[in-house]
Amino acid sequence: MPSFDIRRLDADDMTEAAAVHRAAFNAALPSLADLHTPAEDRVYWREHLFETCTIWGATEGRHLLGVIAVRPGWIEQLYILPGRQGEGIGSALLARARKGQVTLDLWTFQVNDRARRFYETRGFVAVEQTDGHGNEEREPDIRYRWQVQTGWSAT
Repeated sequence: MPSFDIRRLDADDMTEAAAVHRAAFNAALPSLADLHTPAEDRVYWREHLFETCTIWGATEGRHLLGVIAVRPGWIEQLYILPGRQGEGIGSALLARARKGQVTLDLWTFQVNDRARRFYETRGFVAVEQTDGHGNEEREPDIRYRWQVQTGWSAT
């Protein structure tokens, strides 16, 4: 039985969501670490993601362990604290995000092998690769897509 709960996050959670994002991003992609300041991260989560996405969090007590920001057809962000990866948190958040969706697309960097394996083992298929010209990091990326299978329900 998991030791965490999944709940919808509110505006008061965005500072902690931004911190989870930054910790996971920096651990996974140290060459891009600190691309933004913590203040910029907080503004992005509060003023962009919170306004355009439904954001779910995995919590243990009062501590946020992971976050997923989803809008119809897209996963915008999925981050799990580095010390808590491999515990089913990402899978649980992904399962929550899939509810009511027919397809979900997302982007990840090509160098992020762990993220790529995570998505591929959960039914996502690569549908596009770029040289990074379309992202601010200028890092080659890959778009994945998940689709509901016939006879399978995402509810």
